Formats: sequence, C-alpha cells, structure tokens
Amino acid sequence: MAAVDDLKFREFDDAAHLLAANPDATTISIDEPAEAHKNQHSRRQEPGREEDDELLGTDDSDKTELLAGQKKSAPFWTFEYYQTFFDVDTYQVLDRIKGSVFPVPGRNFVRLYVRSNPDLYGPFWICATLVFAIAVSGNLSNFFIHLGRPTYRYVPEFRKVSIAATTIYAYAWLVPLALWGFLMWRNSKVMNIVSYSFLEIVCVYGYSLFVYIPTAILWIIPQKVVRWVLMIFSLCLSGSVLVMTFWPAVRDDNRRIALATVGTIVLLHALLSVGCLAYFFDAPEVDFPAPIIPAHNGTTLITKVK
Repeated sequence: MAAVDDLKFREFDDAAHLLAANPDATTISIDEPAEAHKNQHSRRQEPGREEDDELLGTDDSDKTELLAGQKKSAPFWTFEYYQTFFDVDTYQVLDRIKGSVFPVPGRNFVRLYVRSNPDLYGPFWICATLVFAIAVSGNLSNFFIHLGRPTYRYVPEFRKVSIAATTIYAYAWLVPLALWGFLMWRNSKVMNIVSYSFLEIVCVYGYSLFVYIPTAILWIIPQKVVRWVLMIFSLCLSGSVLVMTFWPAVRDDNRRIALATVGTIVLLHALLSVGCLAYFFDAPEVDFPAPIIPAHNGTTLITKVK
C-alpha cells in the first residue's frame, strides 16, 4: 500500500530542471487562453504562412466563405458548376414550398429559406409540373363543358402544352432577369438598397408558382365564379411572397420608384394568372356545324343544335 506522502500533490520543478535530469523526457506545454491566442496569431503572421493557407485552405477560411456565400465554384463550362444549382435535398425543397404556400408577414423568403443555398431544382420542376397541370386541366375543362353534345368530338389540343411552357418559363426567367437588372441599377444609384442575386430571384419566382398547381387542377370545375375565386386566392398567396421579399429591397429607394416597382411585380403576376385562366379555361365556346339530315322526299333538313 502506498504511503500517505506519496499521494499528496507536489509542486514539480520547471521543465528546464526536468529536462536536465532526463533529456529524453517528453513535456507538454499548456498555455493560458490569452497566450494560446497570441501564439496562434504569431504563427499566422509568419512569412509565407498566408500563402500556404490560401493554397491549402484552412478551416477558418472555409467557414468564412460558407458564411459569406462566396465559396469558390468550378468554371461555368464544367458539369460541376451546374451541379451546384441542383444540390438540394427533399427537406429543403419541401420547406421552401411550405414557405411559399404559407407566407408569414415580416418573414423574408430569401433570407429565411433561399440565402443559404439557392437552387434551380425546385423552380424547374415546379414550372414543368405547372405547365402540364394547366395543359391537361385545360383540355379536361373543354371536354367537360361540351360533354353531352351530339356534334362534339373530343380532340386533344397538344398546342396548349407548348403555349403553357413558353408562357410559364418565359415568366419565370425573363421577369427575374429584368428585376435583377433593375435592382443592380438602383443599387448603383442608392448605396443602401438590398441586393439579391439572379439565382435568388429566380428561386423566389419559381417557388411562388407552386400554389397554382393545385389551383389549375381545381379549375376543371365548370363554374366561372369558383375559378375566379380560386385565382384571386392563389394570386394573393403567391403575390404576398413576392411583395414581402422585394419590398425590403426597394423601400429605401425613392418612394414613387419603390411603389412603382412593387406595383409592376404584382401587375405582371396578376397578368399571368388572369391570362392562364382566360386562355386555357374560359375560352369562348365554338359553334359546331349543325348535322345535315336528308329527308325522304329528296329535300334536306338542317337542324340547329344548341
């Protein structure tokens, strides 16, 4: 059993005395936090240290680039460059869809959902789904309207797919491009204007169109009042996402310019909604030619079908 004196704490001599007694001994230096910070700072200031960090990449530099959203990307002619635009998981897409369907006042969609990792996966497939939803629902709506008429023969209108695709994708890309250019121009005039990247604006517009997918399916209901109520409801939801996102970007600008910008955004969004409803679902009915029924006495009777 060890003696009591052996279990007591002792004050060891300096490391120099220990090394003198035993040169092969290993010593560990535990610095105070302030001294450790100074030593780390002095190592960073060593000549050639910064160049090595830039070439090799340190953890601090990686964290800074990730937080600033300026992570170095591959050249634009490589596949890896475009792969980053689709680097998003299902939970992020669903979270952004819920944020576009249930907007919360005072919550910026870009800062809350998009700024960390803007993507094109969600906007691309939302637009593609909306195109087919509008085209298929428009054909079904036309079929149900004329169902039961003896002279009506259903013919699928495949041209509606190309028209819907041109309209939706042109809106989802050209309008954000024009808005991005306008914000960049105003940012050069007014320094404190919030700026969004082109990818972030496309992401906002793409996710804001999701609410029109179930709306387009419900537009099959052959009641104009129901269709217009659904259209107004969807317009208010998706339009509020755009207003709450882009109003902070222009509110520090001239009051008239800010109101005109937001008004133009809402107007273009309303024109898309009304145009899709009017063209694909509320098209004027076509008068079909009346059937010609030959009579027994050699004359021809024309019956009018209503």
